[in-house]
Amino acid sequence: MIQPEEWLEFGQKFHGHKCPAMPNGLRVGAAAMNALGVERTGDSFLHAILELGDNHCATCFADGIQVITGCTFGKGNIEKNHKGKWGVTLIDKKTNRAVRVTPKAEAMAANKQTEFFRSYRMIGVPPTRVPDEVVEPLVKMVMAAPDDQIMSVSEVFPYDWAKEQHSFDSFVCEDCGEMVVEQYGRIKGDKKVCQDCV
Repeated sequence: MIQPEEWLEFGQKFHGHKCPAMPNGLRVGAAAMNALGVERTGDSFLHAILELGDNHCATCFADGIQVITGCTFGKGNIEKNHKGKWGVTLIDKKTNRAVRVTPKAEAMAANKQTEFFRSYRMIGVPPTRVPDEVVEPLVKMVMAAPDDQIMSVSEVFPYDWAKEQHSFDSFVCEDCGEMVVEQYGRIKGDKKVCQDCV
């Protein structure tokens, strides 16, 4: 069983500030991993699909998911589908099984009524400037709440993962001299170039 409490300190260091959304991601990611019976990945055997968009509150959720699952943008095993929601589908590529976990709307709405949001975040105060005594109780509440109060976990379901491999094929752009992954290259006259040099 993955214990999200064990990842809180590291998650806050990685994320850069205290807030309720990153711990929410820890909790949701742990629930997904526990439902699938998997451990944190150091490779790419897990894949997370975040339902986040851009430029909306609580996208800090993504860092909690990355920290606890090991699915990272650097490994290419996490993506956003830009639905503007906070759910995550975690896929176990070894077994072609997945689970979808979503924070409960009521819990998220209640968070938005707290002093952290109303007196600080919603009026533009950066999260690093919110006093610890304001944010810490909210973090503790998110970390201590029973799973069924703050999230919904689907049944595990089959997920047919396309067997894509990382490409090691690359070339040096004949105009700028930078390395380019083959599939992103272009032809310009008789030269192989990057997209910037087309």
